[in-house]
Amino acid sequence: MYERSSVAELVESLRSELNRYSVGGKLPSSRSLVERFRVSPVTVSRALAQLAAEGLVVTRPGAGAFRCAPREASPAAPDTSWQEVALSAEEGGEIVPRSVDASGVLVSLAAPPPGVIELNGGYLHSSLQPERALAAALARAGRRPGAWSRPPVEGLTELRDWFAREIGGPLTAADVLVTAGGQSALTTALRALAPPGAPILVESPTYPGLLAIARASGCRPVPVPCDADGVRTDLLAAAFEATGARVFVCQPLFQNPSGSVLADARRAEVRRIARAAGAFVVEDDYARSLAHEDAGPLPPPLAAEDPDGVVVHVRSLTKVASPSLRVGALAARGPVLERLRAIQVVDSFFVPRPFQEATLELVGAPAWPRHLRAVGAELRHRREVLVGALRRELPGLTLPHLPVGGYQLWVRLPDGADESAFVAGALRAGVAVTPGRPYFCAEPPGPYVRMSLAGVASAGELAAAVGKLRCGVGTQA
Repeated sequence: MYERSSVAELVESLRSELNRYSVGGKLPSSRSLVERFRVSPVTVSRALAQLAAEGLVVTRPGAGAFRCAPREASPAAPDTSWQEVALSAEEGGEIVPRSVDASGVLVSLAAPPPGVIELNGGYLHSSLQPERALAAALARAGRRPGAWSRPPVEGLTELRDWFAREIGGPLTAADVLVTAGGQSALTTALRALAPPGAPILVESPTYPGLLAIARASGCRPVPVPCDADGVRTDLLAAAFEATGARVFVCQPLFQNPSGSVLADARRAEVRRIARAAGAFVVEDDYARSLAHEDAGPLPPPLAAEDPDGVVVHVRSLTKVASPSLRVGALAARGPVLERLRAIQVVDSFFVPRPFQEATLELVGAPAWPRHLRAVGAELRHRREVLVGALRRELPGLTLPHLPVGGYQLWVRLPDGADESAFVAGALRAGVAVTPGRPYFCAEPPGPYVRMSLAGVASAGELAAAVGKLRCGVGTQA
């Protein structure tokens, strides 16, 4: 059972028992709760913290947990209807809501209900995260002289230099900005490169978080179809000509969701087409550290082969380390770097220095390359298990591309299948998968779902998930 399931169950049990205690009455000790419910001390601590956040108990260090007075009911429901007008914009004399659609992002961030196998996650399961190395790095970082002082707004020089070496080519520390993860870096890049209302070329399908950023910035994402070799450069050139776009965002390595790698013959062509259009290529290199054990040599980043500053490179350590290690980098050459820097400073000043110091400790430790090798081996094993189970149990599903990197499979449903019904049926059967529709900014060419390899505790859960799918949605597959 997942630990979060145990936490939820313990919270529910304690919540139902609170009426036994008077206001200010002391709850049983943590040790008593551990013994009674047969859970870990960490589970008890997290359950009490949740009850405290709900205002049901108060915890006092060294004394225990005590029941709080119940909250008084509000005398009347507040009237917030006025906000609909305040949150709207006037276009052509009409009031138009300016809503931000985060549904495509929340699908991979929301935790599934207890007992549901998580094939919709976007991060490594805790069993795959380098938790000991992270804890040791954070502890060492906290002892560094000046660890809590203000860092340079561009980021620590040593960390920028590490990112520059990782990217390769002509880039140096002077070309790198440290960011609060990849999502923040993408947001900064789009705000710097495209004004509101401008078209932005994106791969189709593509990462829903990118589409959310573009739309929240008031930009218009325009799809450019991909195949097994990445973006189709003939259609990319036509899209630049038709739209006048000045930005193309792509994931050349282990593209999300398809897992494709941009073919060698297309790499220089993408840069040439963008340069001819007077446009930037934003390279989201999110999965370079998620190469599977059998991936072989990886092509260098586009930025490493870019002499003219066409490519703005995005890199993050979050995917391969921890969801909470939100440290990444933006790399660019030329005047655009100053604009990127200015926008980041206005938005957030800088990335907290303790996180940067801890990142330096992490990537410089002997445990780091061992962690990368272990993740690569485990992801390969999980891919083989999931692919084998799908082909054996659900032969009606199609895998257009078998990736050798990243953490997901892009699965085509049979023609005519109802994607929403498949996702709902899977959830009823105890498996959370991601619908394919949010990965397209226009009409999709067919029904798809994405299945993640990363969010489960073991490869055995992947096989179990496919068994549940066969029982729950077999008629649709």
